[in-house]
Amino acid sequence: MAAATGTAEAEIPRAAGAEQASAGAPAMTHREIMEALSGLLLGMFVAILSSTVVSNALPQIVAELGGGQSAYTWVVTASLLTMTASTPLWGKLADRTSKKMLVQCAIVVFVLASAGAGLSQTTGQLIAFRAVQGLGMGGLVSLAQTILAAMVSPRERGRYSGYFGATFAVATVGGPLLGGVITDTSWLGWRWCFYVAVPFAVIALVVLQKTLKLPVVRREGVRIDWLGALLVSAAVSLLLIWVTLAGKEYPWASWQTLAMTGGAVLLGLAFLRVEATAADPIIPLRLFRNRTITLTAGASLFVGIAMFGATVFLSQYFQLARGQSPTMSGLMTIPMIAGLFLSSTVSGLVITRTGRWKRWLVTGAVLVSVGLGLLGTMRHDTEYWRVGVFMALLGLGIGMMMQNLVLATQNQVSVSELGSASSTITFFRSLGGAVGVSALGAVLSERISGYVRDGMARAGLDAGGSLGGSGSAIPDLDALPAPVRPVVEAAYGHGIGDIYLFAAPVAVVALVLVVCIREVPLKTHHGD
Repeated sequence: MAAATGTAEAEIPRAAGAEQASAGAPAMTHREIMEALSGLLLGMFVAILSSTVVSNALPQIVAELGGGQSAYTWVVTASLLTMTASTPLWGKLADRTSKKMLVQCAIVVFVLASAGAGLSQTTGQLIAFRAVQGLGMGGLVSLAQTILAAMVSPRERGRYSGYFGATFAVATVGGPLLGGVITDTSWLGWRWCFYVAVPFAVIALVVLQKTLKLPVVRREGVRIDWLGALLVSAAVSLLLIWVTLAGKEYPWASWQTLAMTGGAVLLGLAFLRVEATAADPIIPLRLFRNRTITLTAGASLFVGIAMFGATVFLSQYFQLARGQSPTMSGLMTIPMIAGLFLSSTVSGLVITRTGRWKRWLVTGAVLVSVGLGLLGTMRHDTEYWRVGVFMALLGLGIGMMMQNLVLATQNQVSVSELGSASSTITFFRSLGGAVGVSALGAVLSERISGYVRDGMARAGLDAGGSLGGSGSAIPDLDALPAPVRPVVEAAYGHGIGDIYLFAAPVAVVALVLVVCIREVPLKTHHGD
């Protein structure tokens, strides 16, 4: 695809010739593609860094702001929820207007929300700003894959998807390490975990302006399906609120459960009806007539549940079960990130050379399932080398699946539907992540409460408000009495191990779906 000259993007009509124009345009060289992607990769780095930099600081942040396990869960879930709801909107806009302008807007939204989060005085304010962060993240995650697909044929896309995976891995490992150092530095403090992304974002915006030049594809009479977006957001939000509160504020079997789950189902059915009749639906249901897209969407949903739902609690494990500092917590997750970096890069290069991708998806799903199952055996005193091996297996599996599920989907659609198809897969992965974090967070809260009560009873101590349990503040291990600390550490170690056992069968479902996908060799041109 020929790049437009000058700083303004060339405008071409959305017509039948759009695909043919893409297919017939001179191919970009590797150097031209990397120059065009440099700002985009930097923008992705900023977004992921801003998200992961707080991961090891969250236990301290939530404790300082007076929040409990539910607040911890919602600080993560809020951004995943808004990312889920906004991803299809960004994808729809990308099919109709300037992708460059959209990705710049996404960066601005994300960074402004990050600065606001740093000023938060309560967990409620922090959760609100994290929700706004999710809007920007939804744009960056969705648009990155869409822009790559607009420049590179499916066959060559695996190679560049590997670069995205590598960027993701570096930011993911660098974020927690940087956040740990910032949190442990007395003259900085955790608020600088949110401020640190601002200078990187400014650089990303400048580089994007200079290097990313894409044609603007426009269609007359564009309509955004705001009603569909509202309905799917309301359905998911109601479901997550129910999962978070059930078992604590009211029994699982109660009228509140019936009202919330029934309401979520009705909203979901209303969403499907709106999408079926909308002239320009936010998630085109016709995409699901394609068996591969249906299976990759389902696999993405279950991978999101397993991946986000399990990995987000690792910082709690290392800090509250093993007593490590935020900095050490970041260092101890390196095996998982190294596995993700290695597998995403290698799989991308090999897929580009061979055009075959299914074996990587199947192998990745197996490794995710095995890694989660093994992590389910860990306790607070498990040897670290074992935990490291388990994390490495999980990272290898995630690296093989995350980018390649999008690649398999993009290979099934025309250029005109790249944005919708890419954002649909990202939507299901984000939806799975939001559901996974919320559901597994609720399970974790309940398990820790029970383990603390049992441990205190065995030690002949007063539970005193079920330390670390449902609705109580995240404990400060250093402030706990000597007899109580080992009880709390053991409870967190056992409770976090349990959630991996819940996540493993979900990953097995993703494996089954991936096995059922029929492999179609990657196209060598956009219009094939």
